[in-house]
Amino acid sequence: MAATLVIVNKNYSSSLLHEIKSNNKLTIITRNSPTTYYIGPNGPTGFEYELAKQFATYLGVELDIVVKNEFHQILPSVVNGEAHIGAAGITHTKQREAYVNFGPEYTKVIPQFAYKTGQKAPKSITDLYGKRIAVVKGSSHAQMLLDHKEFFPDLEWKEYPDLTSEELMLLTSDNLIDYTIADSNELAVTRRYYPNIRVGFNLGPEQPLAWALKKSEDKSLQKAVNKFFAVIESDGTLTHLREKYFGHVNDITPIDSHTFLKHVRERLPKYENLFKEAAIEYDQDWRFIAAVSYQESLWNSKAVSPTGVKGLMMLTRDTASDLNISNRVDPHKSVNGGTKYFLSMHDKIPARIAEPDRTWMALASYNVGFGHLEDARILTQNAGDNPDLWMDVRKYLPLLSNKKWYEKTRHGYARGKEPVVYVQNIRNYFDLLVWLENKGELYKMVAQN
Repeated sequence: MAATLVIVNKNYSSSLLHEIKSNNKLTIITRNSPTTYYIGPNGPTGFEYELAKQFATYLGVELDIVVKNEFHQILPSVVNGEAHIGAAGITHTKQREAYVNFGPEYTKVIPQFAYKTGQKAPKSITDLYGKRIAVVKGSSHAQMLLDHKEFFPDLEWKEYPDLTSEELMLLTSDNLIDYTIADSNELAVTRRYYPNIRVGFNLGPEQPLAWALKKSEDKSLQKAVNKFFAVIESDGTLTHLREKYFGHVNDITPIDSHTFLKHVRERLPKYENLFKEAAIEYDQDWRFIAAVSYQESLWNSKAVSPTGVKGLMMLTRDTASDLNISNRVDPHKSVNGGTKYFLSMHDKIPARIAEPDRTWMALASYNVGFGHLEDARILTQNAGDNPDLWMDVRKYLPLLSNKKWYEKTRHGYARGKEPVVYVQNIRNYFDLLVWLENKGELYKMVAQN
């Protein structure tokens, strides 16, 4: 009996989970992409990064992020023990089960062909014959093409070890290749940046994404991962993260994106310094202020709506009066006034509401009024949803234009769908500005003007 106890204690003390906690470090390997990990306005961010950060907090340890820009290096790094977990938008496939274990699936994606506007839309594998096709080396897409080649021997493609899916979409956009393949979530995000990209046919059915772990008889970390995902699935955290990173990306059309990028070149340079000055004065991100202004006026300082709102930030006469602004079309006064007004809305949102939901609700208030937002939050709560989550509240805002619902509210009728579109558009415009600046493209575009 004593010998058995010693063995059990030894196994426990040497378990991988115990080792992680003893060393106070969880190492996650990921890749740089819009859907996984990237440097945002306030430092590291991304869907996979935030999941990993929350898991490290769940374990009570520090997070150590290893970034590999070449996808084919991710799984070997897990197998070799360079990292405890691969969290990089990894597709759970039968082939990969041979050398790694997988955690629970957290979303599903569809592998899709991407092509440039003007190219013939591919509808089947035979449409790809003789075309320049490129995929990421080591990706599930490369394996799928290999599987198809057994039945379509004339199918040819190139695999690139040092290019990302986003970079291959750029090559497609620039007509340097004819087609590439991307997962549906990456394609939805990246198409905003390359509005001439279109979606062709699906290469296969939905596939689950999951974290990858080293195969081992020691299941301690695997069990912890399973429990973590069960917790965040049941308490809504996982759904909230999906909405935060992907809930708005399908709300902007290629035409909207194309027009926005055109205005970045032609109109933004005139007002960029105003946005930056206001950002410094009011401790905001200038790209956020610029995104709000674009949604309001398309960066037209002389814009006037049919209802009489004016200027870069489209201030009403009453709002301008409250802010002591006599000339609403003065660009400097409009930007400063609009920023102050947004912050006043932000201050009204209950402090318990976490970011970014608090900002999205403040924007909705900027558009439709704080009272109408509160009406929508009450409808949300009465329906059993969470009035402190934008993803829930945005479902009820459109009801404010329905007599059946607005008669039950304090502030009555409102064009409730407008603030939903308004917020989602600003989220997209902000993402585009951040992406352009991070890529160095913003200043190239400004310099071309």
